[in-house]
Amino acid sequence: MTEQLVIPSHINSLADYIEETFKKFDNKPAYNALGQTLSFAEIDSMSAQFGAWLLANGNLVPGDRIAIQLPNLLQNPIAVYGALRAGLVIVNTNPMYTPTEMAHQFSDSGAKALVILEDFLPKFEEIKDKTQIQTVIVTGAAQMLNKTKSASGLPCFIQIFEEAKDLTLPARPDISLDDGCILQYTGGTTGISKGAELTHRNVLANSIQTLERLGKRFDDGKEIIVCPLPLYHIYAFTVCMMTLFAKGALCVLIPNPRDMDAFVQQIKPHQFSAFAGLNTLFMGLCAHPEFPLLDFSKLKLTMSGGTALTSSAADLWKETTGCAVTEGYGLSETAPVLSFNEPGDEQIGTVGLPLIYTDIQMLDENDQAVADGKEGQIAAKGPQVMKGYWQRPEETAKVMTKNGYFKTGDIGVRLPNGCIKIVDRLKDMIIVSGFNVYPNEIEDALTKHPDILEAAVIGKPDERTGERVCAFVTVKNDIDKEEVLNHCRVLLTAYKIPKELHVIDELPKSTVGKILRRELR
Repeated sequence: MTEQLVIPSHINSLADYIEETFKKFDNKPAYNALGQTLSFAEIDSMSAQFGAWLLANGNLVPGDRIAIQLPNLLQNPIAVYGALRAGLVIVNTNPMYTPTEMAHQFSDSGAKALVILEDFLPKFEEIKDKTQIQTVIVTGAAQMLNKTKSASGLPCFIQIFEEAKDLTLPARPDISLDDGCILQYTGGTTGISKGAELTHRNVLANSIQTLERLGKRFDDGKEIIVCPLPLYHIYAFTVCMMTLFAKGALCVLIPNPRDMDAFVQQIKPHQFSAFAGLNTLFMGLCAHPEFPLLDFSKLKLTMSGGTALTSSAADLWKETTGCAVTEGYGLSETAPVLSFNEPGDEQIGTVGLPLIYTDIQMLDENDQAVADGKEGQIAAKGPQVMKGYWQRPEETAKVMTKNGYFKTGDIGVRLPNGCIKIVDRLKDMIIVSGFNVYPNEIEDALTKHPDILEAAVIGKPDERTGERVCAFVTVKNDIDKEEVLNHCRVLLTAYKIPKELHVIDELPKSTVGKILRRELR
């Protein structure tokens, strides 16, 4: 690993990268949602108008923060690219947030503007007085198709293009690659949600790093990627809206991946060559009666990230589609990708080798590197690591070592082939009679049972052993609990066997599809 990744000298910001892509692919299709497709040239024109309107009529100046609270619709990339071209900072916001979560994120970020789906406007109305937001732009899910204007009296997304037809984007002020361009809020699993300040360099570097790992398998302007993961999540934001966008891929956006019937119908017309997903999506799609009937002849890359991939999900996807799952690893704080498998040479059960210019170490409790083959907290140094937590220097200091490594909070091990294996979240580890027990391992064993769909494992206090292992599962068919425990005994050491096994209808999940163990505690 050399010291620094070199970004081309003519690229000084994400906006430059985006504008270069628009020119390169021009009339090729860029995004599809709800059956409607827009070309790179159309997104170029609309995002330029949107950015010009924000500066002329939106009470905004370069450097201001704008919250974008949209599902996967065409409006999302138009708004994101337009805001970046106007020199603004994106605050990615989950549309499903409660008013309390919205109030925290908007107030903490100091956002001055908001782009929001009209359905969610009542939630914002509840908390608007707790924010600095002055400009609210509303849209409807099908507005790009039906051109129906908002009745809210607020600026309407579809009207902006009419109002901006005579406006032009002013020249961007000098922007440093080390200026912030995105505030990506962490999920708050370890306390209050914090904004990871990602710079232009962070996101550009990660895009370049990821493209290098993808190699020559991706042809410019010829690929189609299915994106069911929300664009407000850093995984889809960087991988789909920046990295594969820069390769001229058509991105098929799925607004509501939980509606499996609609999902399958939306991707049926496309001979897609790539798919960005995670464990729960792979399992859900493969269980849908129509999904195995689709045309997978062009599918050559299935990316998994955001949560642990179980071997049963990877096997089922390969069996159904003929395509292996290529797993990677990253966090909001790392823009996001730190490691990724080599497509076509996947080391299943690992998250692959670190990306170029990325140094990963495993640390002990004193922040000292452990020997290869030993478990430790994963720590990373590279050009994709965030500037810090927005306006929280004390929180930033907690996650950085003295020599500049970011501590991820995940436990991992480096295998003899150099690949990284994620063991579990540090805070999810269960200690049984002094032994470390990792929920991921037990969940993987449980889902190997033919009648178990999904599993989540937590620790509960136990007077005798300190903690005991408790498992929650969803099932295809009725199960005999003793038979399941016998299944576990074949695969796991005695102290890892669940002492409690609960069958429930549905596991609690985030909007991204991550299983929320904390809600089971």
